[in-house]
Amino acid sequence: MFLLLLGISGSGLVFLKEIDQAVHAELLTVKPAGKRLPLDSFYLKITRSHPNIKGIAWLNPVAAPDRAYEFRLYQNDGKISTYDLGMVSMNPYTGRVLRDGNLKDFNTGFMHWLIQFHWSFQLGLPGLLMAAIFGITMLISILTGLIIYRKYIWKVLTFRVGIRWKNRNTIASGLHRVVGVWTLAFNLIIFFTGFWMNMFAFDYQYWQKQTIPCPANTLAKQSLEGLLNQAYQKLPALIPQSVYLPAQPGSDFKVTGTLKDQSPLFQGGNSVSFDAVNGQLTAIKMFSEKSLWDKTEATFFPLHTGNFGGVPVKILYVLIGLLPGLLSITGFMLWWRKIKL
Repeated sequence: MFLLLLGISGSGLVFLKEIDQAVHAELLTVKPAGKRLPLDSFYLKITRSHPNIKGIAWLNPVAAPDRAYEFRLYQNDGKISTYDLGMVSMNPYTGRVLRDGNLKDFNTGFMHWLIQFHWSFQLGLPGLLMAAIFGITMLISILTGLIIYRKYIWKVLTFRVGIRWKNRNTIASGLHRVVGVWTLAFNLIIFFTGFWMNMFAFDYQYWQKQTIPCPANTLAKQSLEGLLNQAYQKLPALIPQSVYLPAQPGSDFKVTGTLKDQSPLFQGGNSVSFDAVNGQLTAIKMFSEKSLWDKTEATFFPLHTGNFGGVPVKILYVLIGLLPGLLSITGFMLWWRKIKL
């Protein structure tokens, strides 16, 4: 059941931005009116209305002129039963708040509620841990299935073994074998990357930190608009995908993205960081200079979400993303048949 829910929610999230924009088109479409406000204006407004947050991620720093700015809020209410993500949408020309809320509620839209459901089943840290564990069980299931059906792999790939539509048992068996073989590589990638990104759920210290409510904000002393301009100067070829705005000590102002003519698959591989207190450059990280493992890890999020390609890639992700749910159903039917026997 949980694998089925993960598959359905994951497929729905492939077109998250497109669906959210279409459903809330009237709300999130703005009228360009002169120059956009500096980043500091949005930062101050958000931190005043949310006085106890860990940080803010600006999700669309290259938004079209008629699109609202989207900000993700990282919060902590001290309860492990809630996963404290929030969001704010704002008019970039007037600073007016268009929507504001938590991802555990529906007031920011169903698609954003679905993000948190996919990560944690809306059950907080226990749900996050469950999602990671189910990722492991699916990986084990794939590997054991590879052993069980090893003699059929080449036959299925060369269309020498099909599905017998005789009855529901032969249909379930055939679908499980054929779908499992054809989606083997995809399922390994999806569930391994999902498990890896949720692996912090096994960190006991992380759980302890989540029991301590976030203190009052400590605001950046430097101009964030100025730091953003410096980031562009340090990496002129950078196309930003997200900008992190710290609201607590110990975190840097950070711009992350791809470089011109670089594949979107490496969108998290380049970044520029500054100390928000004194404005000093703290790090410039380039994908080309990373170790082999770090380069591989930088591709995990795009590979998991399918946002590295155009519409054809996303459609493929939607369709194939539903198949683990089908495998969970056919696998249950095969298990139930054996139990009855």
